[in-house]
Amino acid sequence: MELTAVCCVLGVASISMFFVWRLSNWLWFEPKKKEKLLRDQGFKGSSYKFMYGDLKDLVHMTSEAKLKPMSVTHDITPRVSPFMHKSFSTYGKNIFIWMGPTPMVQIYEPSMIREILSDYYQFQKPRGGNPLTRLLVTGLADVNADQWVKHRKIINPAFHVEKLKYMVPAFYVSCCEMINKWGEMLTNEGLCEVDVWPHIQTLTSDVISRTAFGSNFKEGKKIFELQREQAKLVMKAALSFYILGLRYFPTKRNNSMKEIDREMKTTIKSIIDKRVIAMKAGESSKDDLLGILLDSNQKEIEKHGNRNFGLSIEEVIEECKIFYFAGQETTANMLVWTMILLGQHTDWQTRARDEVLHLFGKRKPDVDGLNHLKIINMIFCEVLRLYPPATIIRRLIYKETKLGNLTLPAHTLVEINPLFLHHDNDIWGDDANDFKPERFSEGVSKVNKGQASYLPFGGGPRICIGQNFAMLEAKMALVMVLQCFSFELSPSYSHAPHIIITLQPQFGAHLILHKI
Repeated sequence: MELTAVCCVLGVASISMFFVWRLSNWLWFEPKKKEKLLRDQGFKGSSYKFMYGDLKDLVHMTSEAKLKPMSVTHDITPRVSPFMHKSFSTYGKNIFIWMGPTPMVQIYEPSMIREILSDYYQFQKPRGGNPLTRLLVTGLADVNADQWVKHRKIINPAFHVEKLKYMVPAFYVSCCEMINKWGEMLTNEGLCEVDVWPHIQTLTSDVISRTAFGSNFKEGKKIFELQREQAKLVMKAALSFYILGLRYFPTKRNNSMKEIDREMKTTIKSIIDKRVIAMKAGESSKDDLLGILLDSNQKEIEKHGNRNFGLSIEEVIEECKIFYFAGQETTANMLVWTMILLGQHTDWQTRARDEVLHLFGKRKPDVDGLNHLKIINMIFCEVLRLYPPATIIRRLIYKETKLGNLTLPAHTLVEINPLFLHHDNDIWGDDANDFKPERFSEGVSKVNKGQASYLPFGGGPRICIGQNFAMLEAKMALVMVLQCFSFELSPSYSHAPHIIITLQPQFGAHLILHKI
């Protein structure tokens, strides 16, 4: 008995020591080993702090920056990303920061950026961190390697240029509703002050409802409200996941996020089920995103005679969540910052309106005319440079990897930062923080010399699948606004770009509208 007891004690002690060693290795020895390897290759950054790394400082500085607005300038990096701004200012461009015990290397060299974005097998979307953040968006935006290839192949037909033409009438109807609402707010003098941000969000929500599901905004409103609330909770979770194990506790926020996810999936599944039943009954698939997706999915299954080659209903639901989130957020952000900048730089607003009136007069915009907008295209390019919707692109390597002349250790995060790239004087010149659409007069490839330094929609094979959709919708909306109104920044406008997943105006976008 004594021998058995001794063996049990030794066994328990051995297991405990093993787990203590594993934990110590993960939280201390491995990070310190990686830190030395990175410093030996010329990278700089703060020394690793046990378990938390730089997360506490990052969260504190971000929270502090959001307490007050900034002057109306386009030098926004100190407010939007204060910790990274301080790190770049202190250490230069070759830096790493600590996301808990995981080092995150900043890559600035265009050739390395191109290599990262091109190799989606080696440099994969990170799926670690707080799993609650994946409740917002998964699907195409989250899958990797062969799974990504399958999803992209099935979804691609929904965003073909020829299919987008059929969605232009939906863009027009939704824009008319927003324009009419603004018209009803005008005083007898033909002007009014409007926070255009919620109106633009409603517009892009309405558009994605019509184009994704053939429904109006009222039917899709529930999903949007849930998703907007989820985005806020996800951002809070992302800024607090340094608290070890917090993700697993049934906190009020964690429970709310899970409940929102269940409700959202149930609502979307109901829409999908109705469409699938209709298709089985012989109805033709519709020319909306869901109809095209379901049709493409069915063809892929029939082609191979195996359901594994298609998407499951759960995967279709996740793709619909992306339709809603990415389709609404990207265009809304681009439009609101465009109106803010044109409200500040009214000379460019006048030039854009002259182009619109020359091409369309007061008549309904058509696809051919929208594709011939040169000045407005230049303006959008510059807005996306100064205020990119997605400010960071992250990848994770699972094994030791060569990148250019670097050797990166396994389980290192690699970050490309479009916000800082787009504001870099070495790339764009001393006027990098100035609004100068003319820099794009000969196109994007001319101004960035073909280098991977302009990334408003990402780059490589994983470039945003909906960029043509977003640009066409944004052109339609801006053309119709310029046909009906002139506008300038209101004295009550507070310039406060901040991140809630995407780059947004924290205190809204107050403009003075004048009826034309």
